[in-house]
Amino acid sequence: MLAGINPGADEVRPGPNLGEPADSRAVSSHDWGIMPDGAGLPDGSGTAGEGKPIYDRLCVSCHGPGGLGDSADQLAGAQMQLTDEWPEKTIGTFWPYAPTLFDFIRRSKPMMEPGSLTNSEVYALTAYLLYLNGIIPEDKEMNAAILADVEMPNRDGFIQVLE
Repeated sequence: MLAGINPGADEVRPGPNLGEPADSRAVSSHDWGIMPDGAGLPDGSGTAGEGKPIYDRLCVSCHGPGGLGDSADQLAGAQMQLTDEWPEKTIGTFWPYAPTLFDFIRRSKPMMEPGSLTNSEVYALTAYLLYLNGIIPEDKEMNAAILADVEMPNRDGFIQVLE
């Protein structure tokens, strides 16, 4: 079958014709856009101490103890910066904004059930990963207001393109 051809139909539509078109209600239920400045962050809160058991239950099998890496990427513990001879790309050396880390976890984790975590669980996991990278203290609570103010070490490591 050729992409864009619907067998038995008289019309040819662009695309592979996979699935069904989503209605606006279905789309809006997944419209979770969070901006680098924190706009769009939801209610909820969590600390690294609350995030560690979640990490140990859902993340350690791929990302390893303490986020040091395993079958999936290393998340923490970098000894080299991005500008060193052997750069290590971790949350602490690469990510420029903490709210986008929250957004990534919320949308794509855990791998087998993306989007299944509560907002507070995502704040707790985000806090734990920031703590592992030495960015926040272990007892620092993360919520919408506080997370938006977290200064990531690589915040100025990207070129902003304005159109």
